[in-house]
Amino acid sequence: MIFEDLRTSCRKDPALHGVHVVEVLLYPGPWAIWSHRIAHLLYRLGVPLLPRLLSQFARALTGIEIHPGAVIGRRVFIDHGMGVVIGETAVVGDDVMLYHRVTLGGTGWWTDPKGAKRHPTIGDRVVLGVGATVLGPVHVGHDTTIGAHALVLHDVPAHSRVHAAPATATTRPHRTSPAAPAGILTPADEKEAQP
Repeated sequence: MIFEDLRTSCRKDPALHGVHVVEVLLYPGPWAIWSHRIAHLLYRLGVPLLPRLLSQFARALTGIEIHPGAVIGRRVFIDHGMGVVIGETAVVGDDVMLYHRVTLGGTGWWTDPKGAKRHPTIGDRVVLGVGATVLGPVHVGHDTTIGAHALVLHDVPAHSRVHAAPATATTRPHRTSPAAPAGILTPADEKEAQP
């Protein structure tokens, strides 16, 4: 599986080509996943404390937090990785790609009953963009793209695209009223600026 993970990283990251291919060993994503596999095995065997200790050590080294109870599929690629959080009951399918600051989390201790499935299930071949957040026991279907900064709180069918609201820019006039301090617009200035 280690070589499969390295091949996946090289296939999915355009920066890894030619002599730069060896840099894959410096990427935090594969190290976080390899550590998780060991922690997950120990977790399933019922070993106390050690799985969580290993996951926290991996978090300190990579910036990626994967709870030992989470189920991670094959050929998962975490690009950049800083700030990725994957909760205890999360399930991540095969060939999934996560960018930095992705959260697969619960909705909060006040709504999540202990021992219940509290985290998302992510299908195969899903892409989770920068800062995407999927909360609760929702299901994201296969071959779906969750765009950057999207917030998902409900199930998403397979072959879907989820986008966050795009940012909009507005311009302000640069002139100010003589009575207002420099840089402060008065209601009269704002009214004049409207078409």
